[in-house]
Amino acid sequence: MKVVITGGGGFLGNQLARKLVERGSLCGISGQAETIDELVLFDQMIAPQARKGLEESASFVEGDIADRELIFSLVDRDDLSLFHLASVVSGEGEQNFDLAMEVNLKGGRNVFEACRVPNSQPRVVFASSVAVFGGRAMPSVVGDTTKPAPQTTYGVSKFMCELMINDYTRKGFFDGRAARLPTIFIRPGKPNAAASSFASGVFREPLNGVPCDLPVLREQQMPLLGYRNAVECFIRLHEADPAQLSDDRAYNLPSTTYSLHEMIAALERVAAKHGITLGPINDAPDPMIQKIVATWPTTTDSSRGLALGLPNDASPDQVVEDYIADFLKQ
Repeated sequence: MKVVITGGGGFLGNQLARKLVERGSLCGISGQAETIDELVLFDQMIAPQARKGLEESASFVEGDIADRELIFSLVDRDDLSLFHLASVVSGEGEQNFDLAMEVNLKGGRNVFEACRVPNSQPRVVFASSVAVFGGRAMPSVVGDTTKPAPQTTYGVSKFMCELMINDYTRKGFFDGRAARLPTIFIRPGKPNAAASSFASGVFREPLNGVPCDLPVLREQQMPLLGYRNAVECFIRLHEADPAQLSDDRAYNLPSTTYSLHEMIAALERVAAKHGITLGPINDAPDPMIQKIVATWPTTTDSSRGLALGLPNDASPDQVVEDYIADFLKQ
């Protein structure tokens, strides 16, 4: 089978690609494990570091997801699965509405239209977000049946794509599933334009011995999921038997709610265990970031996802341990 990952140059898309190469197979249209004989990573730009170690196993396509002809050229087999992770992120979307709609909505529509393969129903997994929730009436715990009321352009575009996933699936165009991601941590490299970028930075920068400027209050709570389990959730949601899934194909991924105080405490515990001297964490409030983050839910109900076998983290300490093993000890 062929697997396409949009956003393959980004952190999660790249980690997903590496996991699929390690596995070598995926449960596809047949419902049985099928050998992955073609893996394509698509993104606007795929850096050398993202290609490293994948040169023998994958091909790389760079371009604009709003380019309909290019996106259609990626879907050239019936035995295909597609993971759609390409996206303008939250903070960037607030700064540039038109770009967010061009990439997230038009780009998403291009991907979904390309997957309308005659005589086939490819599996399509879309990376959505708990940013689809929000508003003054948002309950303290949001579940899959909570009414979405996004308060950012990013969240709006994600919810629009969720609705398309449901309708394209209902029409039999493809077999779609949407994974509502909480904040995923710990992402290596430089900070990105996501409003939640600090949730990785508060671990990453101190572990690298450099200062971290914290743009939100330390009392701020947020639902978190470690990057390893996020990748595993994508795969398990893809492999779920369609008979197990409901008419609403959007699933909150498992998460655990932590405050910044708790996140920093976990960091300090693991750093002490490894004898790592941490860089300082400085309080540097950013009203725009705080405003965006304040619109997001702090606690999610992921019971439907858990029933499908989607994994959660044992503790934030374990995610810090994973990050040290994967990215600091190289």
